[in-house]
Amino acid sequence: MGILSRKATCNSHGQDSSYFLGWEEYDKNPYDEILNPKGIIQMGLAENQLCFDLLERWLKENPDAAGFKRDGKSIFRELALFQDYNGLPAFKKALAEFMSEIRGNRVTFNPDHIVLTAGATSANETLMFCLAEPGDAFLLPTPYYPGFDRDLKWRTGIEIVPIHCSSSNGFRITESALLEAYQSAQSRDLKVKGVLVTNPSNPLGTTITTQELNLLLQFIASKNLHLISDEIYSGTVFRNPGFVSVMDILNQNYKHNHQIRKQVHIVYSLSKDLGLPGFRVGAIYSNDDVVVAAATKMSSFGLVSSQTQYLLSAMLSDKKFTKNYIKENQKRLEKRQKMLVRGLQKAGIKCHKGNAGLFCWVDMRHLLGANTFESEMELWRKIVFEGAVERVARTVVPLLRTRLVPCLFCQHVRGNVGPCNAETKGFWVYSTELHSPTTTTTTNHLPTKRKNMVKWVFRLSFNDRVVDHTNDNLG
Repeated sequence: MGILSRKATCNSHGQDSSYFLGWEEYDKNPYDEILNPKGIIQMGLAENQLCFDLLERWLKENPDAAGFKRDGKSIFRELALFQDYNGLPAFKKALAEFMSEIRGNRVTFNPDHIVLTAGATSANETLMFCLAEPGDAFLLPTPYYPGFDRDLKWRTGIEIVPIHCSSSNGFRITESALLEAYQSAQSRDLKVKGVLVTNPSNPLGTTITTQELNLLLQFIASKNLHLISDEIYSGTVFRNPGFVSVMDILNQNYKHNHQIRKQVHIVYSLSKDLGLPGFRVGAIYSNDDVVVAAATKMSSFGLVSSQTQYLLSAMLSDKKFTKNYIKENQKRLEKRQKMLVRGLQKAGIKCHKGNAGLFCWVDMRHLLGANTFESEMELWRKIVFEGAVERVARTVVPLLRTRLVPCLFCQHVRGNVGPCNAETKGFWVYSTELHSPTTTTTTNHLPTKRKNMVKWVFRLSFNDRVVDHTNDNLG
């Protein structure tokens, strides 16, 4: 043990937390419609599987791209050899144009300011290395994606200080909450280097308002901080209000303020909007040349393969395809949202109203024995290990089965220990992961309300399989 590094032997990665334990339980007992109908259905992974048919159709219609050919001739050897880690110019151009298209072409992105990374996880960590020293702090609005405790902190040594947001105003970011978080960091002798937000929010499934974005830019200007806007769900907005990027506000109010523009950085990936997390395509966009140069050097530790870049540059350059894909993806997301929220409401579970993303922030306070972390974890364990609602969830109710994530892992409650405050919302659900059984299951022994939930889940699953795949949001 003594010959290993502290990094190798420490427990700060978070892999042993209950947030990741759900994944482990799924791996031990994965659901299969035929082989393991009583298994666990993975609902804690934000995978957008709704438009695979569109992607597969494009691949079939464009065999040269998938076969690594150009004008009918193989370029396999060209792609197989070492490539500059700046990335393929054709892909960076196509990615920049796709990012603009998602934002209604209101803003443009300079491909030279894009740094390619192996997913958004790598992009966020790289920005931490570029912008902060070990022991410095970033402020994050709550609730936030629990993986940030790993992505932002583990290797960089930076600290996260929560900006406590309240359900009383829809979890909006306020000036008082920003100042409180900043002062909290100072009281702990932490040097605050910036604010990181997800827009649309993971896990709330809501977009940040123009007012909030203006507030954030004013705040970083007054404190001389950085702002990172993680916009990996920007193409999933399926209901008004529409998506407003921080780039929109920069162009409107800070067009000639080069210093503020250099302090704002955008993270993007194709994992959510295009449903390709396995391709590991992420990006940093920054107007600071020093950050771009440093991040590009760091990207050599997590490159995007040349083959991936070639294939996706052809796909994203097909404007007819991208226009139809964006529209259809949002349409299917909205349809799934309505179905899930309706079903949850029939089951007596309320949802936070949202307009984007792949999740549903649900209120399960009425199922808690007490307003404590312990009670919340007890409910979570019942959902994961016992199937909640007696044993119905073990067979047919995936949204009460596993990989629902307790709010305490989203750092929504004030402090790391102690009782949940009145803002606790229970759990959130990744709604595109709803792959329910279609086999017949006996439900005669169940109370009427639970029978209805079972029938609803079957109906949702059946519609997914024979019609199309559409996600849900909170309404």
